[in-house]
Order: sequence, then C-alpha cells, then structure tokens
Amino acid sequence: MPGSLEPLDLGVQIPYHFRCPISLELMCDPVTVSTGQTYDRASIESWVATGNTTCPVTRAPLTDFTLIPNHTLRRLIQDWCVANRSFGVERIPTPKQPADPALVRSLLTQASSESNATHSRLTALRRLRGLARDSDKNRSVISSLNAREILLQVVFANIDSELSHESLALLVMFPLGESECVSVVSDSDRIAYLSRLLFHSSIDVRINSAALIEIVVAGTRSPELRAQVSNVDEIFEGVIEIMKNPISSYPRALKIGVKALFALCLVKQTRTKAVSAGAAETLIDRLSDFEKCDAERALATIELLCRVPAGCAAFAAHALTVPLLVKIILKISDRATEYAAGALLSLCSESEMSQRDAVAAGVLTQLLLLVQSDCTDRAKRKAQLLLKLLRDSWPEDSIGNSDDFPCSEVVIRFCCS
Repeated sequence: MPGSLEPLDLGVQIPYHFRCPISLELMCDPVTVSTGQTYDRASIESWVATGNTTCPVTRAPLTDFTLIPNHTLRRLIQDWCVANRSFGVERIPTPKQPADPALVRSLLTQASSESNATHSRLTALRRLRGLARDSDKNRSVISSLNAREILLQVVFANIDSELSHESLALLVMFPLGESECVSVVSDSDRIAYLSRLLFHSSIDVRINSAALIEIVVAGTRSPELRAQVSNVDEIFEGVIEIMKNPISSYPRALKIGVKALFALCLVKQTRTKAVSAGAAETLIDRLSDFEKCDAERALATIELLCRVPAGCAAFAAHALTVPLLVKIILKISDRATEYAAGALLSLCSESEMSQRDAVAAGVLTQLLLLVQSDCTDRAKRKAQLLLKLLRDSWPEDSIGNSDDFPCSEVVIRFCCS
C-alpha cells in the first residue's frame, strides 16, 4: 500500500509512508535500521527493548541496533504538517539527537578530574545536565557510564562549592541503587551537609538537597539508618520551609518537599519532631495546591502524623483540617480517600471537637457513599469504624428523615453492630 492515503478524524489525509509501521501514527523522529526500513524512534526502541531482534516489517535479523536519523523524511513530514496547518495539524519539532556515549564519557572525565580548572569542570557538568534534561534516553546513557558514583564523589568532596551544587543538581535526576543510598545515609557528615544545604541562600540548592535526602532515605531498607537521618537537627524544619514557597515561582518545591517529608515521617520515632517543626500547619495550608500524586502523599503523611498524640493535637487545632479531610473523601482517588478516612478516624478518636466538626462538615453522607462504593477494603473498614465512633454525634433527624433508604439501612447496620 505504499503511496496510499488513509483518512484521519481531523478530516485530512496522511500519507502512508509518513506513518510508523509499528504504531501506525505520524512519525515524529524517523530513524532507519540496518534493513533499510524506517520507524519512529520511540516505537523501534520499544520494540528492541522488549527483546525483539528482527525488523518488524521484513522480519530479517537486525545486524546491529544503530538507529540512523532519516532527516529527509523528517523534513518532508514537517513540510506536510505546515501545509495542513489549517486542518489543525501541528508541525513536529526537530528532535534532539541522543547523547553520544563517547561525548558523555569525556564530559564525566572532565567533570571528575581534580586537575582540571573549576570552570572547565562546571562547564562539563552543565553540559551533562542539559543532555539529561533532553530525554530519558540520554539519562540512561549517562547513568550507564558510572555517572552516579562520580557525581556522589564530586558532591561530597567539594563541600560548599559551586561544583558540589552543580553536581547535586545533576545527581538528583537519576535513581540511586541501595548501596549508593547507604553510602550517603551511613555517613553522618554527608547527611549533616545535606541538612545544612536545606537552608542555603539558593532555593534551587535547597530543593535539590531535599530531593537527594528523599532519594537516599526511600532507597534504604535499614530502619536504623533511616532513623539516623530523621534525627538530624533541623532536617524537618528545612524540608517544611521549602514547602512554603509559592508554587507559581517554584513548582518543584512543593512536590520535592512533600516527598522528602513523607520519607522522613516513615520513621515513627521522629514524627513528633515533624509536628514540632510545623508539618501539620503546612500540610493543611498547602493541601489544595497539590497535584493528584502529591496530594496522596500529603494525605498519607497526615495520616502517619495523626498516629502520634502531638500530631493529632496539632491537626485538631487547625480549623480547616477536618472540613478539608471530609471534602477529600471520594474526590481525588481511592488512596486519597483511604488516607483521609484514616486521618479522620484518628482525630475523632482523640477529640470530641473533631467529631462535631466532622458531622458539621457532612461526614455522614461521605461515609455512606464510601461504604457503598468500589473503594479499597481498607478505606471501607476505616469508614465503618468512623460511623460507629460517631453514632452518638449525629443530629437526631439525620438518619430517621433520610430520603435515601439504602443509606439509612447502612447507618443502622453499622451503628448497631
């Protein structure tokens, strides 16, 4: 069918040879393999990554896995996009080529060599960071060349220098293995340095420090080593202060801050320190600013902190805590609902004021909907326990006058069981 045309929903016909033979979609980065066939880079890389060693079209063995950019075809596709702009077709961008492993290796050597001038080492680190930002492929290439070990060495061998800060900014773009995480958390001097960086004059340095703290704590299995990090002086204060930055100016601050706070709060013994540092007030004040995944993490942190008396007291003292938790039920995700219900259960178990606030905020309706929903079993169990706990707090006519018979029946069943 070469040369044929296929209709699109946009009302424009796309040339067959502009489509990737694998995805059947318009190619954004056409590359040619050893058999001479052209595919979209993302599609053929995925094909090879799953263990395939043949050309998808010809079924001939791929003699090597070199992908050669098809610049001519890409320019033809771009011209076609421009010509059909009136139909809503957007021009595909000119793709950046993957990093050359030889170049990456040279830059890493340049950055790590203490005999090189500082300016030269900084230039190499900034070029590497630019490559890492471009694509996952580049980050994979950089990581495969022992970059993480090199960067860890530069970060902690050049304390309080621009070299350390630039290496840190690059390092946090990669996941670390457990041995690498342990090499950081088991060294008190390294953790103390990261804790100091949480109060650096540069917000970017502070955020990157919090990011590395989260990476190494989350990547360490040992409860003892995690506890050592959480016990470092002012580490909670530094992380929480980062979360207070306006999201419009520093969008990474809130995301990284709550990830670090959650990782640190997994250590039960130090949750009181988090509360003393102002975690409760900050989490509630910023709760509406989180995106879905980060909101789940924030709510999980709230539930963890509500398991200690100081945490319960701090959250109960905030006027918005209970109304916000009630409102969140069934609004964000099943996980968010579960964490919100768990936090409410802890709060209402400790405070009659929280019970009254929850009832006033409409928790009855939310819990009834929850126990009859497809939410997690854990969330439903928490809702059932909360219904039983609050059964003496409902207004007298809240059940008897309910227009929803199934809901009334549910309440009676849980309250009487």
